[in-house]
Amino acid sequence: MGSFKAVELGVVLPQTEIGPDPADIIRFVEAAEAGGFTHVVVYDHVVGADRATRPDWPGPYDLHSSFHEPFVLYGYLAAHTRMELVTGVIILPQRQAVLVAKQAAEVDVLTGGNFRLGVGIGWNPVEFEALDLDFRNRTTRYEEQIEVLRLLWTQASVTFKGRYHTIDHAGLLPRPVQQPIPIWLGGGLAPATLDRIGRLADGWICNTPPGHGLEEAWDVVRDAAANAGRPPDAVGLHGIAQPRDADDVIAVLRRQVGKWEAMGASHVSVSGLYAGRSPREHAEFVTAAAAALMG
Repeated sequence: MGSFKAVELGVVLPQTEIGPDPADIIRFVEAAEAGGFTHVVVYDHVVGADRATRPDWPGPYDLHSSFHEPFVLYGYLAAHTRMELVTGVIILPQRQAVLVAKQAAEVDVLTGGNFRLGVGIGWNPVEFEALDLDFRNRTTRYEEQIEVLRLLWTQASVTFKGRYHTIDHAGLLPRPVQQPIPIWLGGGLAPATLDRIGRLADGWICNTPPGHGLEEAWDVVRDAAANAGRPPDAVGLHGIAQPRDADDVIAVLRRQVGKWEAMGASHVSVSGLYAGRSPREHAEFVTAAAAALMG
């Protein structure tokens, strides 16, 4: 079987299924790196809602869904892997921007500049309330946060007065190796989301698969980049390949990665979530996926 050469292949850490044992996390990461994968993605949630008190809860996660904290986890993994570490995505508006800048800079330093910060606006009002942040203004705050992050990563002394942030001649050390750290935006196909990605993002971490409106949306992103005075190819595309419980998982996985490659994706992450695998089976899955995709 041929291998995929035009796209960087990585893995999604199976956050909700890997469990709390650090040994299981390291086993998974070592299997991915040994197989030739070049990055690992983690998702982000701080707290989960109790469905027992919300019978109509629409979200995919609740208080029974386990999520390792991305920055703490990546401080740990920086000592165990040379793969690129990617947040896919940090829910930026529910976090304080200057502290995010500091945490991201530290991860970038610890990895020697092998870090990508994926961010999103979030969907869970319960989580925002628990963190004492306003769910309603998250979109406007998000755009200002991105500006603040890039200033703090690239300037020794920052003075900034915005709607939500005030910095008076202050800076952070150590600053990151990458100045600035690449910021990749998550998000779906809403026109405002696509416009924001085109204007502001170094890349788009996209959960919408090819053939489901992605092609048209990708044109909107590239047009938005051009309208903002950026090169049309300024925005990278990062896709997810997740075969779930298909009868022939490897065949489906190869087909999904091929579609992303044909779209021009720069990165694709392989996910073994939602098939009921144990932590050990997740490590075995990435080993088999590597053999199929890069063998």
